[in-house]
Amino acid sequence: MAENSAETARNAAVETALGKLDLDTKTRLLGGQDMWSLPALPEIGLKSLVMSDGPIGVRGVRWTADDPSVALPSPTALAAAWDPALARRAGRLLAQEARRKGVHVLLAPTVNLHRSPLGGRHFEAYSEDPHLTGAIGTGYVQGVQDGGVGTTVKHFVANDAETDRFTVDNKVAPRPLREVYLAPFEAIVKNAHPWGIMTAYNQVNGVTMTEHRHLVEEVLRGEWGFDGCNVSDWMAARSTTGDIEGGLDVAMPGPHTVYGEALAAAVRAGEVEESAVDAAVRNVLRLAARVGALEGAPAVVTEHPAAVDGDALAREIARRSFVLVRNENRALPLRSGTVALSGAAARDARVLGGGSAQVFPDHVVSPLAGLTAALPEGALTFTVGADPSDELTPAGANSPGFTLRARCRDAEGRILGEGSLPNGQVQWIGDDLPAGVTHEALASIEVLGTFTPRESGEHAFGTRGLGAFALTVGGVPVFEGVQAMGPETDPFEAFFGSPVERAKVALTAGEPVEVSLLHTLDKEFAAPLPAVMFSFVHLGPRRDPDELITEAVEAARAADTAVVVVATTERVESEGFDRKDLALPGRQDDLVRAVAAANPNTVVVVNAGSPVEMPWREDVAAVLLSWFPGQEGGDALADVLTGAEEPGGRLPTTWPAALADVPVTEVTPTEGVLDYTEGVFIGYRAWDRAGAVPAYAFGHGLGYTAWTYDSLTATPETVTVRLTNTGDRPGREVVQIYLAPVSTEPTGVRSTTAERPARWLAAFANVGAAPGETVETGIALPRRAFEIWDEEKNDWVFVPGAYEVVAAHSLTDARLTATLEL
Repeated sequence: MAENSAETARNAAVETALGKLDLDTKTRLLGGQDMWSLPALPEIGLKSLVMSDGPIGVRGVRWTADDPSVALPSPTALAAAWDPALARRAGRLLAQEARRKGVHVLLAPTVNLHRSPLGGRHFEAYSEDPHLTGAIGTGYVQGVQDGGVGTTVKHFVANDAETDRFTVDNKVAPRPLREVYLAPFEAIVKNAHPWGIMTAYNQVNGVTMTEHRHLVEEVLRGEWGFDGCNVSDWMAARSTTGDIEGGLDVAMPGPHTVYGEALAAAVRAGEVEESAVDAAVRNVLRLAARVGALEGAPAVVTEHPAAVDGDALAREIARRSFVLVRNENRALPLRSGTVALSGAAARDARVLGGGSAQVFPDHVVSPLAGLTAALPEGALTFTVGADPSDELTPAGANSPGFTLRARCRDAEGRILGEGSLPNGQVQWIGDDLPAGVTHEALASIEVLGTFTPRESGEHAFGTRGLGAFALTVGGVPVFEGVQAMGPETDPFEAFFGSPVERAKVALTAGEPVEVSLLHTLDKEFAAPLPAVMFSFVHLGPRRDPDELITEAVEAARAADTAVVVVATTERVESEGFDRKDLALPGRQDDLVRAVAAANPNTVVVVNAGSPVEMPWREDVAAVLLSWFPGQEGGDALADVLTGAEEPGGRLPTTWPAALADVPVTEVTPTEGVLDYTEGVFIGYRAWDRAGAVPAYAFGHGLGYTAWTYDSLTATPETVTVRLTNTGDRPGREVVQIYLAPVSTEPTGVRSTTAERPARWLAAFANVGAAPGETVETGIALPRRAFEIWDEEKNDWVFVPGAYEVVAAHSLTDARLTATLEL
């Protein structure tokens, strides 16, 4: 009752505020005033609404490490825990971080699907399965909004690959669009009531998503009842009349957008009804009211949840997400004795993915640090073995020892201001500039500081980006020149593209040297919005790869257990491009094979956000998938390897043996069009249809205890499963409920419409039990699990008939079955 009266008060405050605004002010409110915020309107008591990336942490409005962010495990990791309650706790932590940083709206979660394993940004999305995606996304949104912070569920819709993402036309038939790609958004809207949606860059069936009136106004708002604010992806809004009529409320970023003056002029010219502007402003004001940014409107949340320990939660999510896909002869937990650890990724951990999801935690626990702390002194040795990358990377990102700052000057050489840098990557977009610096006055940036190498030898230094550079190491100029545009189509691509080595300098371990990279700006290479984007890059001394592998083999041979950490890099998995293959970069496969040949008790930890090929998987004792595990990943890894905790994860995505086996791989448009010809058959549904066998099935994951499934009862509404922990330690089990139609061609429905997957995930539950304990879990079966979208009727249709209800440990590990007649 109290919430109803608060909602009434909010709506009244919104209408009162709206009534005080003239046309120009209203249209100004619908466009960003800068990169991350909307304008304040003091005359109606409206604060500036501030938005921030991202899904694993709240970066805030600055690209800086001065205000660090908790870095949680990646979204694929969160989904691998199969626990919406855990996702809700993650959301509450992120709301806490947002409030600390003055952020009202989080630009997350990403609920696009893993349509093809080649999708470059899949680490930022949850799963190949729409039901699992919707459930985890629901928990996440509930958690963030529990803390009084808004979410923008993204990217609406069918934004499932990165290639030509600004322009691609994704052709999706009505049935897969409804059953697969819209399904997670629908579940989250109906179950979590998000305060925001972000519309995608791409087109769907010939209409750009920011202008897609049918999907936004008729489906999202009309059918599902979404009453939140619809925000464009950054630079996605391209048509003043098309966007406002298509239901887009806010065009980001500013200060120049298709709204503002252009929208006011369109209204005055009779091209747009002012009522359409009012509807959009109403949605913005409602969002402001909900987050407490509109005077006279009670915020939805007046008492925040209890404070969350970010480090502890990051560690818990990581260990709950790790998926043990192989464990021969109980190689894990580690037996007592010595451990030979190898892999550059064990020392320089990759804990998060590249692109807009990036945040800067105040510390990162690597696998080497975590295991060193957890194992007895003298039990652990480390060798590099193999490095995932032989490319230069931003100084300090993978090579500690750099302390850097940026000094900004005007055209006369006067210092405008200075700012600290988290690493050698300068990424200032919009007003994200050091104090006192403006884009108008800025003429050059000097990245300068000190570098204390950890290894003696020849260190390579270089640049990434376009324009003029002058590089100095140890007081000696080593390069001066201009990087012109290559085959790239825009400056952003050049920024994320290949680094260029400019000089090699012999340095001594432990002896600091001064470094400087001066970058002079040139209008010829200006970015499409106010931005400064370039990198000072570095690569440490390169040793002979065979020699490194030999060292790792010798250490492995002398140890009781060998642990090899392999990883992808930012050039493999990142926003902005798709993957070309699923191979691990560098000589990492060679390292694993060589170590496994020397020590049969070899454990491989795979540090990747999405699937990679593991051609050696049958030759090693154990394989543990750690995803991008967040800032506490090393301690969580030690928890799991030593057996202090069990790996709690199950695969949220099918893991192929080889790319050649994958049924759906296409991510590259043909003449601008990417046709989703596979229909509803993505992920495990496609594998089943093709009769192909992956390396590890959807839902697979091993623990450190054993479970028996004792009984299963099923009604059309509920499945009840009783199970027992028959092992000798506490554990968690993910009970997965799949439906399999006994007949795939029900009467009364055209067979072309009704071709259904062999089975699909209908529900799941995450349960825990002590050794010997029996637990019972009741799991709701949603009616939608028995429905299909009938393209002829343009509606959901309940499909009667016989269904096999399967309680399973994974897709291919059924434990109990029952038959339902509907």
